[in-house]
Amino acid sequence: MQLHFHKYQGTGNDFIIADNRKNEYSSLTTDQIRRLCDRRFGIGADGFMLLNEKAGYDFEMKYFNADGREGSMCGNGGRCIIKFAYHLNIHKDVYKFIAVDGEHEAEIDTDGIVSLKMKDVEKIKKIHGDFVLDTGSPHYVKIVADVMGLDVYKKGRDIRYSKDYEQDGINVNFVEQMTEVDHILVRTYERGVEDETYSCGTGVTAAALISYHNENGFNDVEVKTLGGKLTVEFDRTDDDRYINIWLCGPAEKVFEGKVDIK
Repeated sequence: MQLHFHKYQGTGNDFIIADNRKNEYSSLTTDQIRRLCDRRFGIGADGFMLLNEKAGYDFEMKYFNADGREGSMCGNGGRCIIKFAYHLNIHKDVYKFIAVDGEHEAEIDTDGIVSLKMKDVEKIKKIHGDFVLDTGSPHYVKIVADVMGLDVYKKGRDIRYSKDYEQDGINVNFVEQMTEVDHILVRTYERGVEDETYSCGTGVTAAALISYHNENGFNDVEVKTLGGKLTVEFDRTDDDRYINIWLCGPAEKVFEGKVDIK
């Protein structure tokens, strides 16, 4: 099989994407996807996506982690696949697509910034001063004083493989509050990649939600990651729910090519 692939990145979170509307690549195996994502023996990426046909939607997003297994929702991946759809001449004022966690909407503004509507968050669990929540993928969020001085790989791996999370896994985010009340710095250890990534969309979203600056109503939080800046906008309700959540930032095509799949 020959794979016609496209490489995209959103704040350094990079993905291999393929147009699968003719079901050419539906038979790819876990091992084949893992090898494609390998940075030494393959193309190299944090994840792999298929853009599929889906009745009633502009497309379906099928996401796989770098280990080759189908994953939960990926926020930066969602933004990248929107830009990919645009490059496939799927042009919409508002995109509507389906992913593993349900329906999503997205828009591309005149500057090329992609805004992705995330799922509502009904509950945030507190554990020993830290936070656990699901923004389409499960996330553990820990506030720290000096995130750039932290060994994210070791500390993140310790939490991800602790007895509470070893079986299903969890993404681990370390968050530093900046001088401005609505600015944070985030570093993330991602399950499936099993390493720190330059950015994680659902992780950035999780970190922003626990860093609200307006008790209730509209909040917007600017987030700096190793790969660039993102903005998360949301409404916080009187009963501690988070709705109208939008993840906003750049998504760019890097290159495309063809590779033989063994």
